[in-house]
Amino acid sequence: MRRFDGDTGREPPLLTLRSTPDNPVPPGGTLIAVGTRDDCTLRAAYWQTTARTCRGTVCLLQGRAEFIEKYYETIHELRARGFAVVAFDWRGQGESDRRVDDPHKGHVARFDDYRLDLRAVAETILVPLMPEPHVGLAHSMGGCVALLAALDGALPFRRLVTLAPMLSIRMVRWPAGAAILSRGLQRLGLGSRYIPFGKPVSIATNPYAGNRLSRDPIRYARNAAAARQVGAGAVGDPTIAWLAEALARLRDPRAAPRIGLPTLIVAAGADPVCGTAETERFAARLKAGHILVLPDSRHEILTERDAIRQDFWAAFEAFVPGSPLPTHAEVEAHAVAVPVA
Repeated sequence: MRRFDGDTGREPPLLTLRSTPDNPVPPGGTLIAVGTRDDCTLRAAYWQTTARTCRGTVCLLQGRAEFIEKYYETIHELRARGFAVVAFDWRGQGESDRRVDDPHKGHVARFDDYRLDLRAVAETILVPLMPEPHVGLAHSMGGCVALLAALDGALPFRRLVTLAPMLSIRMVRWPAGAAILSRGLQRLGLGSRYIPFGKPVSIATNPYAGNRLSRDPIRYARNAAAARQVGAGAVGDPTIAWLAEALARLRDPRAAPRIGLPTLIVAAGADPVCGTAETERFAARLKAGHILVLPDSRHEILTERDAIRQDFWAAFEAFVPGSPLPTHAEVEAHAVAVPVA
């Protein structure tokens, strides 16, 4: 991978992309340090398609605590389908800059800072270097960030596909009380501390039994090995400030009609992380979009079992540029294609 800096005016950091035996780095890519307008350095990478004809570029927007290495399989699949790919680590995770001393903390003071990250990647890589049309593929927290930007018409994409978007957090038992408490602690100057009982351990390294992320033991083990390989890049629990921001975002489905960007939301029907019912209410108000619910999927659709992933890819192919928006009947046909265990 070639390494160079993104006009930050400082020496390039020693960026790497790590491999494990079951998760090799996709060949032929370019690794780059991207500088944001508030002097944060992000790790980013891009690949051209491996197909004969290029259909455009897909930009991957990670979930919280994720990292580029977790998306190697998806990168391979997108390239084989005719897409170039851009991937990057949000600030506060992977090999991107931290704003706190403990690199294991999943911290950001404001969710608007993530928009600065996306803007920097678009200006440095996506717009000047990558073939159009540009499509966003966003997971969980990345979906929340993307939908927030879409409300203001600020996404650099022709279309958006978002998987299990973080419109609510099921692991927070009393969201209203947690929001008040986290904001109060933030005002006391405690925003950069771990949430109560938080630990510097990545959720991806938890035992497979009882996990919230996937019913595919092979992909789960692969991601756990990748998380151990990247070390602090696979951050632990979030900070109080991150939680306060997360609880304040996109809880009102009445915001959805303001999104004019064609959007496909793919929800996980067995998601113990983000609330599927809240996602369905939000999606029902979209003017230019649809929702597909995969009944048997846990939170990480892209690392689920083959049957679930195949259903996702079928919906993706029906939605990407060059294809018309799927009808509600087509969406419903996909929604029942995955049997409930």
